[in-house]
Amino acid sequence: MRSLIVAAFLLLAGGSSIAQKISYSEPDREDVRNLNFEVIGKMNDHFLIYKNYRDNHTITTYDNNMKVVKKHTLDFMPDRTINVDFIYYKDFSYLFYQYQRRSIVYCMAAKLDGNGEIVGEPLLLDTTDISYSSSKKLYTILNSDDKEKIGVLKINTKNDKLHLVTLSLFTSKLGLIRKSRMGIAMDERNAFLNEFVLDNEGDLAFLRASGTSQNDNITRLDLVIKPAVSDTARFASIDLMNLFMDDIRLKVDNVNKHYLLTSFYSKSKRGNVDGLYCSLWDKNSASILANNNTTFSEELRNEAKGDGSVKTAFNDFFLQNIVMRKDGGFAIAAESVYTSSRSGPNSRWDYMNGGWGSPFYSPYNYYAWGSPFNNYYYPWGRYGGFGGFQVTRYYADNIAVMSFDTTGTMEWANIIRKSQYDDNSDNYLGYGTMRTGSEIHFVFNQLEKRNLLLNDQSITADGQIHRSPTFKNLDKGYSFMPRFAKQVSSYQMIVPCEYRNYICFAKVEF
Repeated sequence: MRSLIVAAFLLLAGGSSIAQKISYSEPDREDVRNLNFEVIGKMNDHFLIYKNYRDNHTITTYDNNMKVVKKHTLDFMPDRTINVDFIYYKDFSYLFYQYQRRSIVYCMAAKLDGNGEIVGEPLLLDTTDISYSSSKKLYTILNSDDKEKIGVLKINTKNDKLHLVTLSLFTSKLGLIRKSRMGIAMDERNAFLNEFVLDNEGDLAFLRASGTSQNDNITRLDLVIKPAVSDTARFASIDLMNLFMDDIRLKVDNVNKHYLLTSFYSKSKRGNVDGLYCSLWDKNSASILANNNTTFSEELRNEAKGDGSVKTAFNDFFLQNIVMRKDGGFAIAAESVYTSSRSGPNSRWDYMNGGWGSPFYSPYNYYAWGSPFNNYYYPWGRYGGFGGFQVTRYYADNIAVMSFDTTGTMEWANIIRKSQYDDNSDNYLGYGTMRTGSEIHFVFNQLEKRNLLLNDQSITADGQIHRSPTFKNLDKGYSFMPRFAKQVSSYQMIVPCEYRNYICFAKVEF
């Protein structure tokens, strides 16, 4: 019996030692540091990655060992393409792209098979006459969680008092369901629209917010819902409980037919972050189910703070991930991110001047003339990297993970500790997430003995943090960019990395 127990222990120990396996792609001389890319997904046991450098657009297919199977050029893509987006299915994907010819901006879609090759001809989805030359993204591509509904959205903000929102709603086969145009009154002087989401029924929801002055706290908020079968929007005023918001997010719960609105809040104008506000809106009853605010405890503040004081512990935190649970509850991850320069550190309100959000990256879209930030990789950070003489230092520190029940009441909170910084670039900072069963893995770089090592810490459904052993097969020549990582299966993720000034890709197996 003793020998059987020892043998079982050795098997378990051996299993854990190879629990994480990394396979690297070979450097390609065409995949230079300035490459734009996006991980599309896994199809036919191959991994597809889109790459763009100047006017050259390609899709590279990798096998299970990250060896190149095929690389082909997307020769149907026009010169000076403004933006690309992908929606990924089990055995095909859609490539959406925008370009301008003379005064007309075109929004197109191309269906790609499991090898990344075009099927049929590109399809014209919409056009806009803007009467000037622009290099900014005009259209935003939305999709429902089940990917059965696809939305092509544009916003005309030329009239300060009335913003024109146009949504073309399509099926998963790109059949047009309805094209809707609606004027949204912007009565408040500092009003703006953001957080556009599409639910599984094809209904569009977004927020209309305003503050006392430009780039100030949000003091008034409306939830706007446009049903799929209507051209008229419904407005619901949200009670902010006399609190001051600044970074509001909107999330769809398709299982329970709820909308979640959440934000960090302050009890005073431009004050320190005091806690988290949550509001749950029920679609069926068209009413608020729960309106709640959680004041962060002294204990949680002590856990979350870096080098600052307990009072300012959450001032640098920004919402990054929201996961809805089947029971109607939800979990939120927020990261401490900030920048500094020779002129001194930037405050939360300096970042709000740049677009109501995170100081140097965000997974969400913010609109000026209907032109949100792109959601795929651009090299050397949002501020242009080495374009100037002033050195900007980027920081990304602790991650706060919080769980809430169906009333918006906090169930538990925990802190994943990390400390990251880099000069002129934020590429290696931040984290990627991987969901495996009842755990969410947070993968990030950590500086150890002057080397950046990829770390994995997971959190369970009851808030327990597990720190995994250091990844095996970490090659010293590769620098990982985990915040651009993408989960491609139940146990695999693709993590972009840099090797001797070339962009490569690593497959990580859990």
